[in-house]
Amino acid sequence: MKHRIKVDEWEQRTRTPLLLLAACFALAYAVPVLTPDAPAWIHTACRAVEWAVWAAFAGDYATRLLLTPDRGAFVRRHPLDLLAVALPLIQPLRLLRLVSTLLLLGRRARNAPQITLTVYVAGSVVGLLMFGSLAVLQVERDAPDGNIRTIGDAVWWSFTTMTTVGYGDLAPTTGLGRLLAVGLMLSGIALLGVVTANIAAWFISRFERDNAEEMRQTALLEALTLEVAALRAEMADLARTSQSAAREVPEPSPPTRP
Repeated sequence: MKHRIKVDEWEQRTRTPLLLLAACFALAYAVPVLTPDAPAWIHTACRAVEWAVWAAFAGDYATRLLLTPDRGAFVRRHPLDLLAVALPLIQPLRLLRLVSTLLLLGRRARNAPQITLTVYVAGSVVGLLMFGSLAVLQVERDAPDGNIRTIGDAVWWSFTTMTTVGYGDLAPTTGLGRLLAVGLMLSGIALLGVVTANIAAWFISRFERDNAEEMRQTALLEALTLEVAALRAEMADLARTSQSAAREVPEPSPPTRP
């Protein structure tokens, strides 16, 4: 129990810093994609920021692992966290660092309360839309048969893909681009399911609160009704008792004359 409290305290303390680091990662990921002709030192600095953010998330995972007494159970319960930390080491691609960051942020959403979960879901939608657009633009911009050449086309394609509309006016032609499309479609379906479930849970909780309040008021009215009935019965008994006592009192005899 003590170790569980330590892990919870660590996650509470690191939630905001990790989100800020994720925002830095987003900026470092976007700059080279949007400005491919930027000086080499900018690309180098962005790669350094990406690796620094990944290292921070890896350190977070290692710290939580050390704070947990049963480390084997922790690894089994958090397979996506381990995968997210290991992916960039297996193949140092920028796209895999993007996947690892999204996976580790997703862990925060799973542990969040309902209102915070809504914020996380909204942030996930925006993040997936942005990252999906940048990633598909990066892999499709120089493809011979590609038709996604600008960031506007990429955002439009990501939006129609995440919502599973798929107008077909824009489509990836490379293998990696199609793999991104599959990921966006599955993510869009999952996020829509989370949003629907969260809204339904909010309505159900609201109805349950209203129903509980109505039942409480009904129980209170029933208790008051019983109390009033008991008071009426007690008053009736008192009235009958006073009438009986009045009849039993003997009338005073007249005074005798001398």
